[in-house]
Amino acid sequence: MDDLLIRPMTEDDVAAAEAVSGAAFLEVDRHARRVADPEPTPRTPAHRATWIERTRHLVRTDPAGCWVAEDAGGVVGLATSFRRETLWCLATYAVLPGRQGRGIGRPLLAAALHHGRACLRGMLSSSTDARAVRTYHRAGFELHPQMRLSGTVDRTAIPVVEKVRDGSAGDVDLMDSLDRLARGAGHGPDHELMLRTWRLLVSDTPTGRGYVYLDHRGPALLAASDRRTAARLLWAALAESTGPVGVGHVTDANQWALDVGLAAGLDLTQDGYLGLRGMKPPAPYVHSGALL
Repeated sequence: MDDLLIRPMTEDDVAAAEAVSGAAFLEVDRHARRVADPEPTPRTPAHRATWIERTRHLVRTDPAGCWVAEDAGGVVGLATSFRRETLWCLATYAVLPGRQGRGIGRPLLAAALHHGRACLRGMLSSSTDARAVRTYHRAGFELHPQMRLSGTVDRTAIPVVEKVRDGSAGDVDLMDSLDRLARGAGHGPDHELMLRTWRLLVSDTPTGRGYVYLDHRGPALLAASDRRTAARLLWAALAESTGPVGVGHVTDANQWALDVGLAAGLDLTQDGYLGLRGMKPPAPYVHSGALL
């Protein structure tokens, strides 16, 4: 530990940080693997590119919230976090396998938490890794089990979906207002990244408003003013699917999402924890794993 340095992350560190993150989460997946599950596979080049673009975005918007642990061999750990209005979020936190349990993670997380010291609320998405779960609990986060819906959509179950349109940058104010209702803060500059990365669908009617971002696996982030609009948007997102889909990060507060997913023929499994501080589970809301 004598040669360990905890320092702010720079854009030049992002590729090395991605390699640490990829190795750490692959190890978590291996430990969580059940006997019948296939062997976890490393991130695809497309997934790595998405991770790198998102992390560079966070280094630019929140340089004081992004940190690396470095020794003589290079980067061995990282924590990226960001503040949006009065909300602090932890995007990624990882230590290289083989270096875990040696006191590297604690100062990294402390540096990231310091970035959110003035925030009223906090959010993070945790895997089932026991060490990470204990760390977040010690840091004052309440842990709420998450679920995941996955599989191939039964297309005969899809209802007629109306009052949904393609969205654009002109919908950012609408989306931020919905974010504030659900989680107490808008996504602000993150919408620029998400609009560049994902497709956006919006529903804006006199009786309800909402939006959903779609990635290649299905819904990536969904927020709405009411459950009916949220369900409409989730059905619209599932209708756009052409293969297996995944709807992750569903909490008990969002039973409407289970109603839709199970009616669509998707399978339900447990999927880590939503860590919250100073707030209740957002609803109607399905968060993004990293941008929350």
